[in-house]
Amino acid sequence: MHTTIISAATLQAHLADPAWIVLDVRHELTDPQAGRAAYTAGHLPGAFFLHLDEDLSGPKNGSNGRHPLPDRVSFAARLAGLGVNQASQVVIYDAQGSMMAARLWWMLRWIGHQAAAVLDGGMPGWLAAGGEITSTLPPARNAGNLIAGESLVGSIDAAEVMSNLAVQDKLVIDARAPDRFRGENETLDAVGGHIPGACNRFFRDNLQADGRFKPAAELRADFTALLGARPASRIIAQCGSGVTACHNLLALEISGLPGAILYPGSWSEWSSDPARPVATGN
Repeated sequence: MHTTIISAATLQAHLADPAWIVLDVRHELTDPQAGRAAYTAGHLPGAFFLHLDEDLSGPKNGSNGRHPLPDRVSFAARLAGLGVNQASQVVIYDAQGSMMAARLWWMLRWIGHQAAAVLDGGMPGWLAAGGEITSTLPPARNAGNLIAGESLVGSIDAAEVMSNLAVQDKLVIDARAPDRFRGENETLDAVGGHIPGACNRFFRDNLQADGRFKPAAELRADFTALLGARPASRIIAQCGSGVTACHNLLALEISGLPGAILYPGSWSEWSSDPARPVATGN
């Protein structure tokens, strides 16, 4: 069972294995149709496409963020419709530094499915390793038996994050780029800044120059420097809309520091209510 990341070579050896299923979640936040177009032009053999807005997010109401989580039962049914079974090994990839793939990785754990791994290096890594791509759509699979079970991960809502401001029991780690964390160059959300008391860990700092994750020991050293004596169970992972925060959660898992929780609404939800405090700068 692969539960964090997987190499292109390992996936290549299992592409024809019916117990494995590959999911393509390429997406551009500024061009929501780009991922589907990229999939149509060429994807890993047998891969199915899922859309961040349509499949990995629920309905927006103006105050629950840009990518609220969908209904767990409906989400599991969507995956089962693609052929995902309780025993399936799921492999996920994108072309955006694994930021979208990490979101689906976390969501699979959220519905209780542990055998989920991100293709290390994504589509660029696959191509660099000589992997084949095709524009042929995969044949439909028989419906799988995946159902939403007991969650393997934790999450927190805005009210709980607000309560934490007073006690500072948990450390909020913001995965956005440093300029957005400081409240500069905000182009996605109406308000710039960050949750008071949060620290910044840009998700791309989890990657090497080739787009693959840093070695576990290096990631552990990076996060330990942020955490100090805190255990990972006292981390709230947050970003703009609950997507790249999952990249930090995956990096923590790779590094052997499990137990951090996600604030799914993240900054896009937090900043939608003017009563919630906002900090800027470092």
